Amino acid sequence: MSSHGSRASSRIIDVELNALILKLQTLLPQLNHGRNARVSATKVLNETCSYIRRLQKEVDDLSERLSQRPGSMDITSFDAEIRRNLLQQ
Repeated sequence: MSSHGSRASSRIIDVELNALILKLQTLLPQLNHGRNARVSATKVLNETCSYIRRLQKEVDDLSERLSQRPGSMDITSFDAEIRRNLLQQ
């Protein structure tokens, strides 16, 4: 009886993992060519890690560029500028 229960719970876990892998696949631009295209779980997980690293690098690069802008504003002056623009409308 216990082996039947563990097989059933193993199938449930497999179904849940497959569903999560498919969701991840749809979020990855490089793997989202067609809904019926089946890609291995290993490839989806590797591509997910690569994609997250690329996004993190892009965020870091943009943050660096923003911090290097001449006359970059602090939050207080930014808030004041937003208020000024709203009042002028």
